[in-house]
Amino acid sequence: MTETLIGNFPFVAAVVLMGIALYILIFRRNLLKIVMGITILSSSVNLFLVTLGYRAGGIAPIYTDAPEGPMVLPVVQALTLTNIVIAVATSALILSLVIRIYRHTGSLDSKKSRRMKG
Repeated sequence: MTETLIGNFPFVAAVVLMGIALYILIFRRNLLKIVMGITILSSSVNLFLVTLGYRAGGIAPIYTDAPEGPMVLPVVQALTLTNIVIAVATSALILSLVIRIYRHTGSLDSKKSRRMKG
């Protein structure tokens, strides 16, 4: 039982991080905490993608004369890099919107921003 848990620890960590992020997104009203939840969710997806591409004893697929043996999957590495870039851009956009909401309402409460008009 513990051997399978230790072997699947990155998957368990990704699920725990995803659960924490979903809890923050659902039950918190502070806009900065919501941004942190989105960032944690993105990090959990990155951890999950990297874990999917891992191979025990794997070789990086950058060689032209690769030695025999298993190789790690380069597609999930490329997806993770793409996800990191998208997450940074999304976080910057959301944080700029939070700054504008704070300047307009004087609060970071999401319920006040929902009532915001004009």
